[in-house]
Amino acid sequence: MEKKSYNFSMINKLRFELSFKDIFQLEKKLNFCVSNNINKINIPCKGSIKKEFLIETFEYICENYKELDVIYHYSLYHQYSKNIENSYLEFLNFIKKCKSNKIREILLVSGSNKRKNFEVLDVMNNLKNEKNLNTYFGIAYNPFLDNYFGFRGEKVKFEKKISSGLIRSVWLQFGTDIKLLESEINFLKSTIKKLSNNYDQKIKLYGSLLIPSRQFISRFKFRPWKGVYISDKYLNSFDRFYDFTKDLIKIYLENNICPVIETDFYSMEKIDNIHTLLNN
Repeated sequence: MEKKSYNFSMINKLRFELSFKDIFQLEKKLNFCVSNNINKINIPCKGSIKKEFLIETFEYICENYKELDVIYHYSLYHQYSKNIENSYLEFLNFIKKCKSNKIREILLVSGSNKRKNFEVLDVMNNLKNEKNLNTYFGIAYNPFLDNYFGFRGEKVKFEKKISSGLIRSVWLQFGTDIKLLESEINFLKSTIKKLSNNYDQKIKLYGSLLIPSRQFISRFKFRPWKGVYISDKYLNSFDRFYDFTKDLIKIYLENNICPVIETDFYSMEKIDNIHTLLNN
């Protein structure tokens, strides 16, 4: 079958999060990415991708796919080892590995289950005292926690993280309340402008994007993702979910937010779907 011709300039505006269970599957998916001009990759730290396997993944990609632009996630919950002191030293060692491979940014997350006294803010306070760090960090922000999940204090935490001067990027969680999202984007931008010590270098915004499919909707209904708000009107209508996704992409691009594909994209049919969404 003849390969379709695409406008790859649009694909290059996206990042793609990989999911895999072993190195063989990782290699297969990375080769798929390379063959489809997908070179901005995120490696999460969750599920089976944690502890020694995260390090093995890191070393494999650095050795075999140096041409890719890779951002690694580092979960303080999943990478916790023995105690806080040991866990912090292991994180510093991971930073050194990144520096030696010219990776200057890490997405640092506390994890869905928080470790007492070992959350992002705790680690940021320690990192400010490290000499010759030469590494910047991304942080996650969920615009929907307060309204839909009853969590308080996210804005205060965000302000403190930005004030550290170590933040290079902010990663928005997915949600389907457009009006709330637009309000939160305004808050993020104004806070960054007011508090960032390195605003001249620009803090990049990224936004989670879940490509709708009937299979995804069915799975999400059965097992919702923690902290992800999707309205029932989209879960009960594929067409509405699809139209919402086009609106969300438009909002992201209008606000200079880089979309991050977090759903499965490893087939030509799904790549076709992504291109269609981007070009509508």
